[in-house]
Amino acid sequence: MKVHLNRKNNAVHFEASSELSTVKVNIDGSESIGGEGKGVRPMELILMALGSCSVFDLTTILQKQRQEIEDIEVVVEGQRRDEIPNIFTSIHINFVLKGQIDEVKAHKAAELAVKKYCSVHDMLAAGGVDITYSIKIN
Repeated sequence: MKVHLNRKNNAVHFEASSELSTVKVNIDGSESIGGEGKGVRPMELILMALGSCSVFDLTTILQKQRQEIEDIEVVVEGQRRDEIPNIFTSIHINFVLKGQIDEVKAHKAAELAVKKYCSVHDMLAAGGVDITYSIKIN
């Protein structure tokens, strides 16, 4: 796997692309280093990666269990330490499901999705990040 980052201005705005996709992602830094709000920040991408990795697996598992998913929302919140580097110390993933979904199956599917199948979870957890999750069915 390989990605490319191309500089878009004289500050810290970059456009990222992958050899696996034609989609481009805009990445920018904080204002303190010249960022202009033209993209997401790198640490935000980490949270997005964890949330998307987990919800892809959760969706697949629930579909295999023949659960009727109308909608899924994922909120991922991370806490970072104060000293540099400002790495994540803990992250919480909240899955909000809508549909005809069995609560027991949803909790088991979330556990498998987050703790067994999500590669991003394993990389972060190996680095000492405490990752928790919760699930709510509307």
